[in-house]
Amino acid sequence: MDSNDIPQRLTDRKRAAIVNAAVEEFIAAGYDATSMDRIATSAGVSKRTVYNHFPSKEALFAAILHRLWDASETGDTPAYNADEPLRAQLLALLARKLRLMTDEAFLSLARVAIAAGIHSPERARDMVARIGQREEDLTVWIRKAAADGRLSVADPVFAGQQLHGIVKGFAFWPQVTMGQPPLSKHEQKKVAESAADMFLARYERHAPRK
Repeated sequence: MDSNDIPQRLTDRKRAAIVNAAVEEFIAAGYDATSMDRIATSAGVSKRTVYNHFPSKEALFAAILHRLWDASETGDTPAYNADEPLRAQLLALLARKLRLMTDEAFLSLARVAIAAGIHSPERARDMVARIGQREEDLTVWIRKAAADGRLSVADPVFAGQQLHGIVKGFAFWPQVTMGQPPLSKHEQKKVAESAADMFLARYERHAPRK
């Protein structure tokens, strides 16, 4: 092992310990009751070390949600392919999102975020904006398909929000607000296919018949 790698490995381990401790604290105590001091104690590091990695509690919480999102699927996000059917590509994107929404840790943290946001609309807007950055892959796909002439979409962001709304109406909000169990694989498939078909029925541009 290169001796130069040792400091970085220690730093990475401390960051991981902070994130893992924060996940447990946020779920156990809620957002407002969790302090950076409490997280530092749980992680076995100093408060200064926590702040060296994360400038605020809000930034730490957002990093946790981002990590869970990234962990929901290995490999790169499916990108737009001009040579493949739109439905198959869309189903791959939606399946990735639905897998995240079956992650109990993600759902638990989403409940924490929503509860925190109720007491602070400004904080809620910041959290939604940070989480929304992770939904950009679908908007990018829609924008590229529209630029390629295969979708008739004037506002890709609005269209992406419509699609997210359909999926979350079955796979996120019932679980977060009413304690319903995560969707089974069969239910995920049903929701993805229905959402994709509704979206394409509205926006897909078909080539004129000759």
